[in-house]
Amino acid sequence: MVQMQKRLVKSSDKMIAGVLGGLANYFGWDPTIVRIGYAALTIFTGIAPGALVYLVALVVMPND
Repeated sequence: MVQMQKRLVKSSDKMIAGVLGGLANYFGWDPTIVRIGYAALTIFTGIAPGALVYLVALVVMPND
């Protein structure tokens, strides 16, 4: 029996680059909730750290 491994990849269902959609797919969450949560977290902690994390994920995560 071949077992499929889950991979963290950018989603083709994307708003900007597919990073948050891919993260939601990986964990089985609703992409809209992940996007709203990320936006709120980024606003409340300062824009720069959230943007930096997103840019790193954009570069590191492969396309689906």
